[in-house]
Amino acid sequence: MLRDRINTALKAAMKDKEQLRVCTLRLVVAALNEREIAARGGDDPTELTDAATLDVLAKMVRQREESAKAYDEGGRPELAKQERAEIRVIREFMPKPLPPEEVTAAVREAIRDSEAHTIKDMGKVMGVLKAKYPGRMDFGKVGATVRQALG
Repeated sequence: MLRDRINTALKAAMKDKEQLRVCTLRLVVAALNEREIAARGGDDPTELTDAATLDVLAKMVRQREESAKAYDEGGRPELAKQERAEIRVIREFMPKPLPPEEVTAAVREAIRDSEAHTIKDMGKVMGVLKAKYPGRMDFGKVGATVRQALG
């Protein structure tokens, strides 16, 4: 399970005194715990699935990419460098992203599978893609591809 790999990596980083990895992985574990607690809604101790874990990791990467861009624009390259280093650590636990041509093919396939015809069906298409390719594509960017294909 992905969560176990993250915890094992955190322990190894602590043992090896890798400060950046320790800090980043602690942030990941905290975000996963927060998501788990929010998903519970009661006393039911539900563990996150790997797909939900990948969703949290993808969100963390997006946040850091935005921060790095803002730091670059604000003339703070040392902080941007820190954000990019954290991105590298987080991406170690994510599957390799699909290349653009495979994303386009996946969108076409999802449109066909969901029998989508208009932009109103975009949610169905995105649902198919999220179920089939968790963590393998940036769904913020894929939305534009889906819109173009349906529009």
